[in-house]
Amino acid sequence: MSNDLLPLDSLAYALGKPDGSAIIKQEFSDFRVDEELAFAPSGEGDHVFVQIRKTDASTIEVAKRLSQVACVRQADVSYSGMKDRRGETSQWFSVKLPPEGESRLSGLEDEQLSILALQRNSRKLKIGSHARNRFHLKLRDCEGSKEEFERRLCALRDSGVPNYFGAQRFGAQLSNLRQVSVLMREVLDGKDAAERGPRFRRGMLYSAARSYLFNQVLSERVRAGRWQRYVPGDVLSLDGSGRCFTVGYEEERGAEWTDELQRRLDTLDIHATGPLPGIISAKDKYVSLGEAADIEKRVLKDLDWMVAGLAAFGLQGSRRALRFAASELTWQWESDESASVASGTASTLGSLNLTFTLPRGAYATSLLRELCQLRES
Repeated sequence: MSNDLLPLDSLAYALGKPDGSAIIKQEFSDFRVDEELAFAPSGEGDHVFVQIRKTDASTIEVAKRLSQVACVRQADVSYSGMKDRRGETSQWFSVKLPPEGESRLSGLEDEQLSILALQRNSRKLKIGSHARNRFHLKLRDCEGSKEEFERRLCALRDSGVPNYFGAQRFGAQLSNLRQVSVLMREVLDGKDAAERGPRFRRGMLYSAARSYLFNQVLSERVRAGRWQRYVPGDVLSLDGSGRCFTVGYEEERGAEWTDELQRRLDTLDIHATGPLPGIISAKDKYVSLGEAADIEKRVLKDLDWMVAGLAAFGLQGSRRALRFAASELTWQWESDESASVASGTASTLGSLNLTFTLPRGAYATSLLRELCQLRES
């Protein structure tokens, strides 16, 4: 089964594979991310929300250190989303901790971690409870055509970005996918593999499988030039919220598609969606039909073992937008003369500073993939 897995570089490019290239994350400050919550903490309650700026540290590492310095169980520490290790990122954590214990949190701070804010709330943070992430990236030693870089940036700003799951979802050399393939083979052969391994680890593996299947459907829509368009029978989602809706559809009459819906699609207010496979309830209103469903079935036909495996593990099916909007996308060129002198190399275009905001669940690497090829420093 795992031998059938396709590499990530096989996914279709919306703008064609870029010729330009650049270096990313040469320094930690080259990759800055700030998480924005979807709500304001209430100011009182059993949980203290801690906004932390971290450098070269993973979210899981910070959560473990929080539990240690606060002297609480790891289960009493939570966060909304994972953030890149290699970079400077700020994000919120919650700790179930009485007010008299807050002073212990100062023991967290060192050269890697600093506390930006403390606020009380009645409930803990849950996965996905942030609204968006704001990025400040520096691409160094850019090579290629400046006009082509900017053409691609304009297209991504105006028409959206394919909402691929990034490489970090799948593990090094697709290791998460290969592990879940073994589990699926066992459970489909009648063995009880569903409860093997820690719950968090199993969740990561299941997510890798669902993400892989979604990427394959999206890639087919991109290859056919239909990822930005409405296909009869599509389930649609509202930008930034993930909430879905459908257009009245009948096999004989087609879709009740209107000029207003087309305008909203063109302005990135709504998006077509693809499947995150799993069990589909008979009461589920958000199921693709007609031509859209035919595309999904055709793409996933050779991966039916993975779809069946997810259902066997009890995962519920859902939907994900096929594209995302990179809001407030701006860019600025910067000379790299001092860096070039220090390294003894010549930079063709200099550095490119990017600023943009992405909804939760969207990957900056999916945007960068369309922009240029990334080189190691």
